[in-house]
Amino acid sequence: MKWTMALAAGLAVTATSGIAGKLDEVRERGELKCGVSTGVVGFSAPDANGVWQGFDVGMCRAVAAATLGDPMAVEFVPVTSKTRFTALESGEIDMLSRTTTWTYSRDSDLNVEFVGVNFYDGQGFIVKKALGVGSALELDGATICIKTGTTSELNLSDYFRSNGMSYDPVPVETDSEAHQQFLANACDSFSTDGSKLAAFRATTETPSDYILLPEVISKEPLGPAVLHGDQHWGDIVRWTFNALVAAEELGITADNVAEMAQGSDNPEVRRLLGTEGNLGEMNDLSATWAVDAISAGGNYGELFANTIGENSQIGIERNLNAQWKDGGLQYAPPFR
Repeated sequence: MKWTMALAAGLAVTATSGIAGKLDEVRERGELKCGVSTGVVGFSAPDANGVWQGFDVGMCRAVAAATLGDPMAVEFVPVTSKTRFTALESGEIDMLSRTTTWTYSRDSDLNVEFVGVNFYDGQGFIVKKALGVGSALELDGATICIKTGTTSELNLSDYFRSNGMSYDPVPVETDSEAHQQFLANACDSFSTDGSKLAAFRATTETPSDYILLPEVISKEPLGPAVLHGDQHWGDIVRWTFNALVAAEELGITADNVAEMAQGSDNPEVRRLLGTEGNLGEMNDLSATWAVDAISAGGNYGELFANTIGENSQIGIERNLNAQWKDGGLQYAPPFR
């Protein structure tokens, strides 16, 4: 009986603190603190004018738009693989949006709550064409640049061990350090998420000098994360992401969202854009929260295409990240 009462009391405190938690803090501050990478072109990196751009940056701006009505009201906080989770725990950032893999241990043991998968990825290898290697199975005895504090470390170890091969790790802390070491021939290969390798290759002086090996040695579901315990804030970030995915499926774009908000024959469009029902009110947001989020950088497909996809220098294909109706894995739960 005592245990039951204590549990009930604890749940009540958690629920109360969640409702009056991070959203109020962000609004009082007037700015969203978003943890991003230390610089991965296409995902999160400052441009020539110092303005942060990229796929993960777009998620930050969408949340700022949904909660504050201003997609530019974001302080971008660069965090490394080692510091990203402590930054969430300490409150240094309100959300994490930097190519982070959703795993059992992170979800269960690190007090982190993943709100969805915004990029389905897998770990791969890049080598210089001059090395004369066409498969990761030819890397026995090679030196491999690998970032510490990442899922890539264990994946790499598992892959070489299961294939009876050995390698010499060259530990690095950031992507930029890995790039420098790889270009300086300190390692034969760099192994990390395939999307990062594609971004790196595309931004080299001569991309044709580098080869992405065909092997994909892991599943890497990447997504935004928040600190566990504030369910209300988690719901806001989760459903902002879902709004971008649903918008693509429903044909809502950055250009037509205002017009569609004025009237649509589709009930789900009306609910999503706030002209019917009270979805915004349920999360203490404005009726136009989704309109603001979509206006910030477009729907999921637009954001993908303009930062890492067909309209970018990186040119990553949608593949698993396509909408479900197009053979991919992306779709949002119903807005009702």
